Amino acid sequence: MATLQLKNLTKRFGKKVIAVDDINLEVRDKEYLVLLGPSGCGKTTTMRMIAGLEEVTAGEIILDGVDITELPPRKRDVSMVFQSYAVWPHMTVYDNVAFALKLKGMKKAEIDATVKEAARLTKITEYLERLPAQLSGGQRQRVAVARAIAVKPKIFLMDEPLSNLDAKLRVATRTELKAIHNKTGATTIFVTHDQAEAMSMADRIVIMKDGAIVQIGTPEEVYDDSVNLFVADFIGTPPTNFIDVELAAENGAHYLVNPHFRMKLNPAHAQRLVSHGRSQLIIGIRPENILLTDKAHAIFSSPCLVSEPQGSHQVVAVEMDDKILKIVASVQPKVATGEIVNLSFKEESLRYFDKETGLRI
Repeated sequence: MATLQLKNLTKRFGKKVIAVDDINLEVRDKEYLVLLGPSGCGKTTTMRMIAGLEEVTAGEIILDGVDITELPPRKRDVSMVFQSYAVWPHMTVYDNVAFALKLKGMKKAEIDATVKEAARLTKITEYLERLPAQLSGGQRQRVAVARAIAVKPKIFLMDEPLSNLDAKLRVATRTELKAIHNKTGATTIFVTHDQAEAMSMADRIVIMKDGAIVQIGTPEEVYDDSVNLFVADFIGTPPTNFIDVELAAENGAHYLVNPHFRMKLNPAHAQRLVSHGRSQLIIGIRPENILLTDKAHAIFSSPCLVSEPQGSHQVVAVEMDDKILKIVASVQPKVATGEIVNLSFKEESLRYFDKETGLRI
């Protein structure tokens, strides 16, 4: 397929609004890359600049070694699937998929073969003679994907294509989209604000905030080794628990101290935190890394605020000062509201952050 490079890419609206702020990014051949971030972070603007739908203020877009920054959309060899599907309502599914191929001057037999192959990949063969109004939202989205696949672009762009679908259909469709990617080997850039979607689909995730790239990594890397408080909080459901602590020394040992607990650190962790040079820290711990235990092994105890059964597990919530900590625990034994739970931390899973900068230590 293709590689894509964004070099110092910038987009300004007027003099004050910087939507995309000097980003650099390389998309690898056949990669499924997800741009992830909250609304207004610049991810869709970045994609629209790649597609040629938004003018670039500064920087370059290089596709397979060719600068396409100033090329019109039709000459960029990219296909885009929009949030709103954007299928033509007066055309059959077949004609929707075939339309761009006809504009290219393809022969009828080649068009027919290409349309049917795209339909097979997207599982819409039985709908080819229907109009879009006769299809569900998920089926219309597959038509949009088939149309994009049919032209065999170098880059496949998807702008929140699942956001108009209900929750169950979103899960099913994201699996189908990743399966299509695996079959076609298309270099794909997918924009979403849904971190579960990003985690389940991406080869690598690009996390954006305020027009800048905060972290790039595999789903496992951004989840386990978040570079700052923003990423640690944004990735994961339930989100990371954050607790203010003080690093204290006593009789040659080091402790994490909070009004609710005092936890002795292993020497390796202690040395890293001592070298950092600040005593006021924030620890981050994923809900699955807080353990329900017995009183003898507990770091602290607290009454259960609420227990949320999830079928395969339960989410137990407790209060710590003005914060709610969430714990992902086995479904049995079931924890009742008001029941005292004894809790400990998986120390190897603790993440430490600078209280002032928010950066990972």
